[in-house]
Parts: sequence; structure tokens; C-alpha cells
Amino acid sequence: MELAKVTSKGQVTIPIEIRKKLGIKNGDKVLFIEESGRIYIMNSSMDALREAQQEFAGEAERLGLKNDEDVMDMIKEFREESVVK
Repeated sequence: MELAKVTSKGQVTIPIEIRKKLGIKNGDKVLFIEESGRIYIMNSSMDALREAQQEFAGEAERLGLKNDEDVMDMIKEFREESVVK
């Protein structure tokens, strides 16, 4: 358990061990989430990545992409189409 003091401006210094665990670096933004009466703090970029992963879940299968070669072939096809237009 870590303890931090709130300043008169409402600022809190996140303890170094917590920053390490969350992957928070200087200049990063944090996200506060309320769930079932509890408040959670998250690295906002990690949350954005998690949301993107959820949105793309199943897309490779839907597109018939089974390996890296399939992905590279799709990229080549998109590049060829963009040059033609």
C-alpha cells in the first residue's frame, strides 16, 4: 500500500512504485475510473490501447488474415490501389 498527500490545489504525487507498475512517465496522462463505488487510476494511453484492441478483436479472422504474410499482401494491395487512384 502506498500513501500520498493531497496539496491545497488538489494535486497528488503518485508514488514511484505505482508509476512503475502503471507505466506512467513524465508528461503522461492518467485516467480516473469510478466503478462500484471505487476509484481506479490508469495510464490513459494503455486504456486507449486496450479499447482499440477490443474494437479490432476478430477483424483479422474476418479479413482472412492468418499470418504475417497475409498482412503484408493486404498492405501491398492497399498501396497498389492508392497509387492507381
